[in-house]
Amino acid sequence: MTSPHGANSKQAAMSTRLLLLLLAAAALLRAAQCYKPVIVVHGLFDSPGDMHILHNFINESHPGTNVTIIDLFDRTGSLKSLWSQVEGFKQAIYPIMQNAADGVHMICYSQGGLICRGIISTMNNHNVDTLVSLSAPLLGQYGDTDYLKWFFPKYVKTNLYRFCYSQFGQHVSICNYWNDPHHHDLYLSSNNYLAFLNNERDNPNATDWKNNFLRLHQLVLIGGPDDGVITPWQSSHFGFYNENETVLEMKKQLIYRKDTFGLKTMDARKAITTFTMTNVHHTEWHSNKTVFDKCIVKWLT
Repeated sequence: MTSPHGANSKQAAMSTRLLLLLLAAAALLRAAQCYKPVIVVHGLFDSPGDMHILHNFINESHPGTNVTIIDLFDRTGSLKSLWSQVEGFKQAIYPIMQNAADGVHMICYSQGGLICRGIISTMNNHNVDTLVSLSAPLLGQYGDTDYLKWFFPKYVKTNLYRFCYSQFGQHVSICNYWNDPHHHDLYLSSNNYLAFLNNERDNPNATDWKNNFLRLHQLVLIGGPDDGVITPWQSSHFGFYNENETVLEMKKQLIYRKDTFGLKTMDARKAITTFTMTNVHHTEWHSNKTVFDKCIVKWLT
């Protein structure tokens, strides 16, 4: 028979454990409420399933964070024109932004980095705090990669402009950022995505798009020399080839010097951070723990 004293002790112990559990749950809830929602946009030929390791990294480092990997334009659907993808992603992302009074973070991988540039530039009321651009061809692509050979088996980099700078070619996502340094005039006259984002073509919305870009608090640029796909890899840092295929870094680019869409202004307020990581292949950026720990996690508060 249990004594009244023993029963009271057990009840007190149970009450203490319950209180500790409630306090732990409350602490976890408070921590989660401190973290802004994270929106992830995948790259060419990818799907949300390819981003699950990144999702796990975020949940392990910042438990309770609301992470949304947008499930649109998966696999071959990612070949659709970038403007059509921008509109689709905007519709999916806008409700998340509306429910995030303190703003959101975006992690945008590969082609997704250019899609996110389009979203941010054309969304007048976006509340993106930090854009993490993960090995994205931000100033375009010009290289004979496996992706290119698979999709354009009859073309090499020296003649792909013939297809990409056609009306039909501009309906294919890759061509929306194909930037042939030997045919720059054709790029300027034919490209209907990257050239507009960079304000290299006449655009009646250029001022609004620049102001929208400058609503960003932080821009984080991640890339590296062993990427093997983004060509030149410095495009992930807003560098690119000149007409001699010599890479000019961001500050030597005309779009920076003229501040065509706000890059120089953002840099002047120390809102751009670049990371160069070696020994990371293009398909590994979103699943590499070292990349996450050194380049990404600190921005997701």
